[in-house]
Amino acid sequence: MVATVNRREWFPSDPTQVGTDPDYRFTLANERTFLAWIRTALALAAGGLAAVAILDDFPGEEGLGIGLIVLGFVTAATAYRRWALNERAMRLDEPLPTSRLPLLMAIAVAIIAVVAAVLLVIDGTRN
Repeated sequence: MVATVNRREWFPSDPTQVGTDPDYRFTLANERTFLAWIRTALALAAGGLAAVAILDDFPGEEGLGIGLIVLGFVTAATAYRRWALNERAMRLDEPLPTSRLPLLMAIAVAIIAVVAAVLLVIDGTRN
């Protein structure tokens, strides 16, 4: 059976249109967390661009760079969803939803670090 995905699950509507305003400190903390994820996404994208632009003649530079850029995109796209769902939950006095973003980031960064180390060793044996 094929599961259908509701558009609202991927792109939550404006959370400020439901419930009541929570304590402004919680809203600001949620916004700071969102901005931290955006900074992380920007750093990943910049790292990916740098890998492609600076690592000339390095084996796997394109794959490493594209992997970082894709991870940056996923992080940025998921950050908004996480912010909106958290804001909605606070406004409706519900428990905060769980997020897979921290687990995804930990696994992806670990994989990228291992791949980068392997590529570094391969490059060292070529010289």
